[in-house]
Amino acid sequence: MGSWAAGARDGVVIGGHTASMDIELSRKQGSPRSHTDQPTPRSWWATSAESKQSCKHSPLIFAIFTVAVATAVLSSAVLYFQLTSPHTFEPPISGIIPGRDKPKIILAQDVDWPPYAYVATPPEGDFDVAGFGHDVAKGLESVCDIEVVTRQAAWSQCWGSDAIGDGLDGGLFHGCMTYTHTAGVRNRYVDFSYGILSANKPAGILTRLGSDGKPFLDPMSDLSGKKIVDVKGWAPTADGLSLVNNWCTNTRYTGYEVITPATDGNDAAMAMLRDGTADGMFVYADQAYNYRPNQADVTSTWNEAMWTGLGTKFAYIGTGMLGHSYNGTTLAISKKGSGLNAIINPCIKKFMETKAYHDVCKKHEFEASCYPNAFFPPPSDTSKPWMLKTNEQPANSCSTGYCDCAAGVSLGADDLVTFSI
Repeated sequence: MGSWAAGARDGVVIGGHTASMDIELSRKQGSPRSHTDQPTPRSWWATSAESKQSCKHSPLIFAIFTVAVATAVLSSAVLYFQLTSPHTFEPPISGIIPGRDKPKIILAQDVDWPPYAYVATPPEGDFDVAGFGHDVAKGLESVCDIEVVTRQAAWSQCWGSDAIGDGLDGGLFHGCMTYTHTAGVRNRYVDFSYGILSANKPAGILTRLGSDGKPFLDPMSDLSGKKIVDVKGWAPTADGLSLVNNWCTNTRYTGYEVITPATDGNDAAMAMLRDGTADGMFVYADQAYNYRPNQADVTSTWNEAMWTGLGTKFAYIGTGMLGHSYNGTTLAISKKGSGLNAIINPCIKKFMETKAYHDVCKKHEFEASCYPNAFFPPPSDTSKPWMLKTNEQPANSCSTGYCDCAAGVSLGADDLVTFSI
């Protein structure tokens, strides 16, 4: 009793201890006086909630890991297939189903350059793309297991002002047809296929004729101080003028100024020649003939009035100039490094050995320019006037549209005409 009483005096007895004893022990251990100053203890349910939250993240992490592994495996499989596939496939084109078991090649052309590229009217065709390039391209299907699709596109989509066109560069089609393999800037942007015509695209210099029938540019001139308009987007390119010879003097042209129209195409350049903005025009030597008016079965897409007057309003004072090119007309140009030539060049070579190639050449009156094979007749000595060098033209020939070296220079009236483009 005494011991209980003593304990009662000092504090309440609880399980053999007094409250005062517990308080004293707490003080000795440095516990705060107030319960509000003590840190909140971690309860069992808090620890359990964190564990559950961690479990919630686990499926997401696993899914991400699975997708990453699957992507790596798929990429490896695609790469393996590309490296080990025995087939040769065409470069991919957005929106075009690729060839299933053989190459499917898309080649483009415009329709304003007969007989190379034009619209076929009945009975030749139902207003489809047509021309020498188209016929050769489709002919490849007869000698190779290949599908060739031809379509219309603006020439500017193939080649612009001294640069590759957006359509060809952007992969709207694999190649563009009937481009001359010129020297100079084009080779920095595109690859050229094998030629389908020999060096048949000489450059020329076109000028106006005065009222006396003589040219305003002397064929003997080196063009010093003259303004020469280039055909934007077309061969021969402007840099080619520095590579060709004046056959009357056997020297190169120098000291001229090249001017370029704002608009692509032959009409824009011809308009600058006809209105006097330019003294001469650097252009294909057969362009005026190809744009002659009233051609049978040809839908003209150029200004025929502007091109009417070869030999009366305008004429060439330079012809037969081939220094601007490495090769003749090719089947196609393609974006540099595309690999198109590896597909079509073997087929071009095979087709050019067939009777069908001869027939296409005959259809378009290119027998003299095509590469002869066993089906061609013996060559004739007749040359087109644009193929002749200026010093080979007959005397007094400006009236034919192709002047000789002795034509002189006009002192007559200059008939300037303005055309809308």
